[in-house]
Amino acid sequence: MAAQRPTILLDHYLKQLKLPTMLREYKAIAARCAKEDDDHIAFLLRMVERELIDREQRAAERRLKAARFPILKTLDTFDFKAQPTINRALVLQLMRGEYLDAHENILLIGNPGTGKTHLATAMGHSACAQGRRVRFFSVTGLVTQLLEAREDRQLDRLLKRLEKLQLLILDEFGYVPFSKTGAELLFEVVSRAYERQSIILTTNLPFEHWTEILGNERLTGALLDRITHRVHIIEANGESFRLRDAKKRAKQEPKENP
Repeated sequence: MAAQRPTILLDHYLKQLKLPTMLREYKAIAARCAKEDDDHIAFLLRMVERELIDREQRAAERRLKAARFPILKTLDTFDFKAQPTINRALVLQLMRGEYLDAHENILLIGNPGTGKTHLATAMGHSACAQGRRVRFFSVTGLVTQLLEAREDRQLDRLLKRLEKLQLLILDEFGYVPFSKTGAELLFEVVSRAYERQSIILTTNLPFEHWTEILGNERLTGALLDRITHRVHIIEANGESFRLRDAKKRAKQEPKENP
């Protein structure tokens, strides 16, 4: 029992210190160090390295979960050849994340089905991997949450949660017009983020049609001013991936004999 006491105490202390990787692996690491004739410093170094690697991995997983991407997409699966109008060099540059340090925005604008959401998600995934706090919303979903929070007198709490993000992804602006209150609340989010956070926004609408969604020229101008100041614009004007795939399937379907 006396011989087991150090192990029992070490297990207890590692649990108390919340070092689960060390607790799980210290015996195997100790055996490997003994076999390789490593000293106690090498043993401690291996222990700390394993704990840090696992801790960073768990943190990255938590950030991805908190971002709430509807479908996880990465740049590896994006077909640039099918969308030649997209500036690939700019996309690759933005994936490095310097725009986040400068609190710059990204606007993905173009035809439906051209991969704007895919690219926005890939950039968000990259930001999570770099340790950034990210949240993905459809624009209509965010406005709905804002309206509900206002109704429940929880708006200030929601806005403060959004302010803690480093990257806010707003997907599919332009499909549904907003009420006056909804448009004002969206402007409030954008205004608070201005030069403090980065926004990635995807839309199929040219700027001149944004008033149709927001319903007020002055508010539209103010929102555009904040989003387009220090912005990177990526245009996607190719053929829809979904339309292309539908055409391909149609060609592969068996033809009826006359």
